[in-house]
Amino acid sequence: MIDNSITTEIKKILTRYGLKATPQRIVVYFAMRELGHASADMVYQRASSELATLTVATVYNVLESFVEVGLLQRRMSSNNKMYMDVNTYNHCHLYCEETHTYKDYDDPELMLMIHNHFRNKKIRGFDLYRIDVQLVGRSSQSNRSK
Repeated sequence: MIDNSITTEIKKILTRYGLKATPQRIVVYFAMRELGHASADMVYQRASSELATLTVATVYNVLESFVEVGLLQRRMSSNNKMYMDVNTYNHCHLYCEETHTYKDYDDPELMLMIHNHFRNKKIRGFDLYRIDVQLVGRSSQSNRSK
């Protein structure tokens, strides 16, 4: 069960992003905060225990509305599933191709270097609006077992 203080905090966040704080949006955002990086199916699995009337279609729609207002960002995986990221600040990702999991990787020096590189560059026929850095590999535990 979602604690009242967390519900109040989530309502404030949704309102700040111009979204009505419906029960569906509250439980979906709560699940995303717990999971960090998740597919709609993962969010549904977690959130449906909080709200029995929740449907997978509603989860997809809510997640999409969160992306549209900038509350979440999309992450594409090699298994062709769309994952969402609750952390929208400027950071990198480590993506494990075996487990299809994401982990935030904070390297301000790397991000500054990349942003400085592209700050004054013009790419012909392309308007750059966001830089998304994803490092792809396998977790160290996976490599040791092979």
